[in-house]
Amino acid sequence: MMKTNKNSSQHPVITVNRKARYDYHLRDRYEAGIVLQGTEVKAIRAGKFNLTDSYAQINDGEIFLTDAHIGPYEHGNRANHEPKRKRKLLLHRREISKLERSIRSKGMTIVPVRAYFSKGKVKLELAVAIGKRLYDKRDKIERETVARELRSYQ
Repeated sequence: MMKTNKNSSQHPVITVNRKARYDYHLRDRYEAGIVLQGTEVKAIRAGKFNLTDSYAQINDGEIFLTDAHIGPYEHGNRANHEPKRKRKLLLHRREISKLERSIRSKGMTIVPVRAYFSKGKVKLELAVAIGKRLYDKRDKIERETVARELRSYQ
């Protein structure tokens, strides 16, 4: 019997925000639904979803995804969606208030880490994050380079 990867079989990943791991120290994670319009789901299934440089904002007790790009659907007509519009995220009120309290701390923000399908619905994994300093990034690159060189000598 072959062991299957639980994550890939139940939740096919649409896109991953690799820049988030590079630019931020990721803390608490949350799963959020996303409110989409007309052709957006078809465009996402076609692989036209980009989370780079996107973030989440809380306004009046509601949370919105900003600067996420969903490319236009090729077979869409004039009712095609706007690629960079603000999209409402679906979280429980308790989770939103917990997120709001945590981002009041200096330097904290909410970034989407990855998007995936769960039971046919598009879900986002959000993380509360603290921005990395330039020297943190340099240290990480140096450690990875040293580890890579050690592996090549063995």
